[in-house]
Amino acid sequence: MPPLGLIFMSDRHSSHQEIQARIQEAEACLKNQEAHRAEAILDELIANDAKAFRAHYYKAVCRRLHKDHGSALEHLHLALALQPDYGRAWQEIGHNHRDQDHTKESIEAYRRAVELNPGLLAAWRSLASLYQADGRSDEAAMAEANAHRLERLPKALQAVTSLMHEKRLFKAEHLCRQFLKKKPSDVEGMRLLAAIGIELNVLDDAEFLLESALEFEPNFDLGRLDYIKVLHKRQKYQKAFDQATELRRRLPNNVASEMAYATEAAAIGRYDEALTVLESLIKVAPHPEQIYMQQGHAFKTTGQENQAIEAYQHAARSRPSLGDAWWSLANMKTHRFSDGDISRMENELGIQALNPTDRYHMHFALGKAYEDQQAFEEAFAHYAKGNALKKSELRYSADRMQADFDRQKDFFTPERVHLFNGLGHPAPDPIFIVGLPRAGSTLIEQILASHSQIDGTLELPNILAMVHRLNGRQLVQDTPNYPHVLADLSKDQLQALGQQYLDETKIHRASAPYFTDKMPNNFRHIGLIKTILPDARIIDARRHPMACCFSGFKQLFAEGQEFSYGLEDLGRYYGGYVDLMDHWHQCYPGEILQVDYEAVVDDLEGEVKRLLDYLQLPFEPECISYYQTHRSVRTASAQQVRQPIYRSGVEQWKQFETWLGPLKAALGQLAEP
Repeated sequence: MPPLGLIFMSDRHSSHQEIQARIQEAEACLKNQEAHRAEAILDELIANDAKAFRAHYYKAVCRRLHKDHGSALEHLHLALALQPDYGRAWQEIGHNHRDQDHTKESIEAYRRAVELNPGLLAAWRSLASLYQADGRSDEAAMAEANAHRLERLPKALQAVTSLMHEKRLFKAEHLCRQFLKKKPSDVEGMRLLAAIGIELNVLDDAEFLLESALEFEPNFDLGRLDYIKVLHKRQKYQKAFDQATELRRRLPNNVASEMAYATEAAAIGRYDEALTVLESLIKVAPHPEQIYMQQGHAFKTTGQENQAIEAYQHAARSRPSLGDAWWSLANMKTHRFSDGDISRMENELGIQALNPTDRYHMHFALGKAYEDQQAFEEAFAHYAKGNALKKSELRYSADRMQADFDRQKDFFTPERVHLFNGLGHPAPDPIFIVGLPRAGSTLIEQILASHSQIDGTLELPNILAMVHRLNGRQLVQDTPNYPHVLADLSKDQLQALGQQYLDETKIHRASAPYFTDKMPNNFRHIGLIKTILPDARIIDARRHPMACCFSGFKQLFAEGQEFSYGLEDLGRYYGGYVDLMDHWHQCYPGEILQVDYEAVVDDLEGEVKRLLDYLQLPFEPECISYYQTHRSVRTASAQQVRQPIYRSGVEQWKQFETWLGPLKAALGQLAEP
């Protein structure tokens, strides 16, 4: 198996390496009980670079050893201001409070530490002791179990666990692979390498590793739990449910196994059962916020709006710093925040040590809250801050994306398309709805899913996964194998790819002859789709460029859509999308239907008839009353498509036009009326 971390260029540049070398020198001094020498090195580092967060961390360790807790905590808060999700800093805060007999503060700090980095053995040990002294025996037992599990791990895998949760994935992978060379059947090593693969979105390798680990050790419950998670991410929901059922059988009355079972029951449509399990868990879980979140998601998916809001509110009350709870309320689209809610979120943002994920979730939620109050300047400021924070986590490159667009155009010429004609699988079943997110694709899907001959499914990842497999694992600077690798495939191989797509997506279908796949990013792979499934229908959901891009800028996506967290990136991506769609229309004339959101708003019945004519299906009035169709909807527009069509969203972007200069500039002529 190729290294998972190949997408990383290096761990940083030379100056960074020099700083790390000095940090390691200070760390060695501390291990040798030479705290004064360590401090001299750290003081020099901090003087030269006040943003070296690990220097502040080790300086705090030195100060604690000298019982100077005030100075230690100052340096730890400086470290967390620079790196809010650094679990070791929270562990060190716990040590300082523990040494001063501040039980409540030390427990909270240790809890934050292991939440951010479950590989911190000292924090688990301290939590077990403090919980026991505080009379919290159940929580003490859980902490003791986690400490015991880590203690049993080889030192190398303890280090891998910690490195992984510090996002030092390249080093973690290297260390894990070195360990597995010596002990290739070590199931914990396989699990950790799979976890790194999940972080890098190399899901097929992760699935294979976990499946293999369970073959070696069928009673490996932690591995089975991770296996369920990767199967879920790959939308292999029935298989994930089967594994969750087995885990629940093995671990009855266990919160983690019950949560896994509830999640997978919901994934296969057994929502009543999932909600029953979650309700029982709320009564026993010491920190029920994540259970409330799962409850809210299930209620939202099934259209139970009031119950979803109530569940998310419970989660926010249980843990006010949980940004996802506030964003989930905002993402209901129909919910309005109270002034008290806004104050609570603003107060949480004022906490210096709030972790980045909670922070950007809260910024997006406040953007929605202020927009609803028509305080547009404050709303945009929060949207901008949330996007900037989220973008800092990503490695998106607009230039690389444009190169991908260009490769599609260079390979799929009209002449090449003619050579591929008739080679794929002839099934007419799939209806692909493509475009950009927030362009009205969920509305189109809901309309079509209201037809008796069409099953509405999900944003299916199967085409994107196929592209990943065709491409192979590479360095970021390498020229991808895809799409050129398609030229080497025989008719049988191309038909097999079409059959593979049909087989993999079968679980999402009911009994209708046709089904939708509304993964928006599939527009980049229309050449592949039409090569392996030449009779598939393609619907391009289009929306006014400014409206579509700004709606994407306001949306915090669950995953993917990395282009959406910067106005210039959005504009460039939209321009590349329009250009590529023009190319596909030249390659497949008359085979792709463009549907404009504004046209659907202005003439719903006319556009519905146009859609059904393209699909060669008879008109059914249920498609007009699509909002009465009861089905699970998992996208950001879930609540909106359960209401009659409305015009209010068409020109919302104009309220923010003052701040959208970079978007307009990137769109160029496309931004013109």
